[in-house]
Amino acid sequence: MTPRRTVVRHAPGKLFVAGEYAVVDPGNPAILVAVDRHLTVTVCAGDSGYDGAAVVISSDLGPQAVPWRRHEGRLVVCGADDGGRARGALGHVVSAIETVGRLLTERGLSLPTLSVSIGSRLHDNGKKYGLGSSGAVTVATVDAVASFGGVELSADERYRLALLATARIDPKASGGDLAASTYGGWLAYRAPDRAFVLDLARRVGVDRTIGAPWPGHTVRRLPPPDGLTLEVGWTGEPASTASLVSDLHRRTWRGTASHEKFVETSNGLVGAAITALEAGDRPGLLHQIRAARQELARLDDEVGLGIFTTRLTQLCDAAEAVGGAAKPSGAGGGDCGIALLDAEAAHDISHVRQRWATAGVLPLPVRPALEGIEE
Repeated sequence: MTPRRTVVRHAPGKLFVAGEYAVVDPGNPAILVAVDRHLTVTVCAGDSGYDGAAVVISSDLGPQAVPWRRHEGRLVVCGADDGGRARGALGHVVSAIETVGRLLTERGLSLPTLSVSIGSRLHDNGKKYGLGSSGAVTVATVDAVASFGGVELSADERYRLALLATARIDPKASGGDLAASTYGGWLAYRAPDRAFVLDLARRVGVDRTIGAPWPGHTVRRLPPPDGLTLEVGWTGEPASTASLVSDLHRRTWRGTASHEKFVETSNGLVGAAITALEAGDRPGLLHQIRAARQELARLDDEVGLGIFTTRLTQLCDAAEAVGGAAKPSGAGGGDCGIALLDAEAAHDISHVRQRWATAGVLPLPVRPALEGIEE
């Protein structure tokens, strides 16, 4: 198949609804929802103005395009002394391109010379909202580059390639954001064993790995909550999920009685929330989301991670004051919080938004995205 001249992919962002931290371990469940803020990746033929560049990457979050050359299956910044900084800023994009390149090679194809352009609505003037921009850019890049190179991926292949690309950078990343960007809608998700799939890819190659069973991994669609609206508030305080998760693990928390209790409790309440969603049980779902907030607060008090900022606490309190349920979305420490409120209670919704604004929390006009990545 001849590579297409231009390929464009739009990937939605995500929000965690429940299951944060526990989902990092393979097989533990979480609930996520894709949101209608998108990141766009455009791939076309490489710019001949960059001598020796195999790939040129530009982003609306960076001041200039960065040319890369191929070296032993990897991409290296062309003639730059700050290659490490460029790889750090564009690491997910670079890893996605390298991973797709391995797939193409294994299928007897070659990675064409590329120009990759990234535009994001998951940020605000360079500050991230916490809507899964790393996951969205990885999924969109994987699909766009593969299509440009002559391979059309299934949704499952797209997710798996994105997971391999992400795990090369951060083996602790659960991949829940990748699933949301790939499939869209409300999802029940269990992470695979990333060490296993990385080792498998090293032993048998990328192509065979994405078609093999992955221990611990499942993903399936869930119905949206019956009679409830999802409200999202941004604290204006960017946070790093990777840093918070790494900090937790550095505290030798894993394997302790506290860790086992947290995982058991989280798994139980996520399972009950999934059951409530599938049964259309509004009170049951609200109860489990409140319980998820309490369990995160207990973990925060015990370990001292800083999951709950003042604004996140005020966000949650405002929603619970009108009978709703709310919690941080993701690792906390800033970024976004979510609330589930009675969809028919317009006065309560307005009241919560006003209280958020007073507390310095920006109500975000986002809604669930029913579909995943789109052309």
